[in-house]
Amino acid sequence: MRTALLSLLSVLVAAPARAQAPPPSADVPAEAPALEGELVVDLNDRLTDAQVAELGRRYDVQILPVSSYSHRHRIYRMQVRAAAADRRALVARILAALRRDRAVEAADPALIYQIPETAPGSLTRDEPVGLPARVEGAERGFPNDPKYKYQWHLDQIRMPRAWPQAQGQGVIVAVVDTGVTQVEDLRGTEMVPGWNFIDNTADARDDHGHGTHVAGTIAQTTHNGIGVAGVAYKARIMPIKVLSAQGSGSVAAIAEGVRWAVDHGAQVINMSLGGRLYSQVLAAAVQYAYDRGVVVVCAAGNDGRGKVSYPAANRGAIAVAATQFDETTTFYSNWGREISVAAPGGNTRLDQNGDGLPDGVLQNTVVPGDPSRQDYLLFMGTSMAAPHVAGVAALIIGAGVKDPAQVRRILERSARRPNQLKATRDDHYGYGIVDAEAAVRAAQAATQDRGEGSLALSLGLLLLGGVAMRRASRASLHPL
Repeated sequence: MRTALLSLLSVLVAAPARAQAPPPSADVPAEAPALEGELVVDLNDRLTDAQVAELGRRYDVQILPVSSYSHRHRIYRMQVRAAAADRRALVARILAALRRDRAVEAADPALIYQIPETAPGSLTRDEPVGLPARVEGAERGFPNDPKYKYQWHLDQIRMPRAWPQAQGQGVIVAVVDTGVTQVEDLRGTEMVPGWNFIDNTADARDDHGHGTHVAGTIAQTTHNGIGVAGVAYKARIMPIKVLSAQGSGSVAAIAEGVRWAVDHGAQVINMSLGGRLYSQVLAAAVQYAYDRGVVVVCAAGNDGRGKVSYPAANRGAIAVAATQFDETTTFYSNWGREISVAAPGGNTRLDQNGDGLPDGVLQNTVVPGDPSRQDYLLFMGTSMAAPHVAGVAALIIGAGVKDPAQVRRILERSARRPNQLKATRDDHYGYGIVDAEAAVRAAQAATQDRGEGSLALSLGLLLLGGVAMRRASRASLHPL
């Protein structure tokens, strides 16, 4: 009991480290991917339509909704009415003024984010049903998906030992991406309604292939005798289409997609997308999700540089680096102090396991360039690493741990340290490679310990008093 009380008190004084946002700048690099002559604003939610219109007149801009959901959180596009020769300087001046305006919560250039590049390859030949001999700890004959033997990446995060304990039952995971199509090996996975912020419709099917591949890693239908397996195969997928068929989209659409997902019940959000420049509008959306108890998992970026991309580098986001078969971090994976954990992203330039296929991440998805077709494709990227972590987050939530700070702590503290990680953490691996089995066990232990924690809390309340009492009451919900 004394130990439990000390643990409780340590929670009261310990706060997780968060990445600091860079100071906002109205000066946008000429090479930055952005829509010319356009800004994005997140206005005070309490503004009336008349006040929004007055703001447009004051700055002499045309205010346009991003989607039919724009009125909910007051996120808009602003088009500057100026000749091309004068537009750049005027946009910078208006942006600087908007960031000083009390009616404006956040303002940015109309930045374009995109999916990190991937290297797809197809696996179409039929394979006999069976469990690879190298896999240990799984129920005999499970999973029976015939191409699972090529999913070395699920073995790396120790999924076979986690599946008997947790499958993410009912947890809603939003895939903020190019959309999701219910291909043959997702037909047994439950989908919940999403939204298409490119075309402003409820049809959020994938016209690229990236989003469906990501969704497959999270929750591909498993043990159905077809294709491949997924991490949290009993989770529910919410498709949020914010990227076009070309794999790019505006920060305005992405920010609205995040907020829509939160408001419609998402418990985990995966964003396998990003850009080099900080966005106030998107950072505010990530914080909105975190503050409302949603776990946000993001790809670190594929630039192979020591700077984590956004939104992965934002406060409230879990930034994920990528590993390959030999557990080294990949040549393309970004690194930095914001990295939380690493997960398999693959490397299609290699065949380190000697199975005759490139070491990519294998899932069933639509074919890039022809979404009328589907195949089993090998992709690589931090885009592929992030959904492994989002899936494990769903397993943790399914085990009863729901607070995003606690989910993050479990992911980090249960992560497996590969031979290459010499310290407690570093900027390449974070705290190590995500370990599904250890994470699930930690979540189950945390849930079981709540009874003991509440007894320690009773004693703590007698000792602490006043404001500390109220803080202790909140902290008791987060025993880790």
